[in-house]
Amino acid sequence: MLVLALDTATPTLVVGLARWTDGGPAEVLAERAVASGNRHAELLAPTVRAVLAAGGAAMADLGAVVTGLGPGPYTGLRVGVVTAAALADARGIPVVGVCSLDAIGDGARTVATDARRKEVYWARYGADGARVAGPAVDRPADLTPTPPVVGDAAFAERLGVAVTAAEVTAAGLLRAAAPQLADPSSVAALVPLYLRRPDAVPPPQRKSVTQP
Repeated sequence: MLVLALDTATPTLVVGLARWTDGGPAEVLAERAVASGNRHAELLAPTVRAVLAAGGAAMADLGAVVTGLGPGPYTGLRVGVVTAAALADARGIPVVGVCSLDAIGDGARTVATDARRKEVYWARYGADGARVAGPAVDRPADLTPTPPVVGDAAFAERLGVAVTAAEVTAAGLLRAAAPQLADPSSVAALVPLYLRRPDAVPPPQRKSVTQP
């Protein structure tokens, strides 16, 4: 089965096309990682088209779509999740959401990525690769990460440990999505992992307006 995998939880936009079979590792046929900053909405569709072309496939060939659910900023996550849902709905195929941190590195590790506001998103994984803590958002000074640590190497000094640079990959997304791809009945609704309230919130009460 051909699966399109995408993630917009970080400043690097990731899109991949893979051949997935139950019980075996996914074969990534094409992948693009684009430093997109906050331009996910502008770059996602062209990147999807480029990956499909590079993999010699069309939308009609896809059997499922996988998307990262974060944690990440509201706008970036919304672009990826909405696009994945729309593509899957248009083709009548399953769409699987996974924690984006699950798709960074493998095996026993702590994953740490930039959450802005001088904080990090993090999660910890056991020897079998299963998540045992997180995802959560905290200040680096409040964490005692268990090595090895992978993710945003810029946080090494503030975390007080070595951090191996690593990002979301198509293979990682497929690995995290494997249980749901193998059992379509287990596919859950797409719920983005924002972890924080949005910066923009409505005022607590409306101001009264005096009529002349």
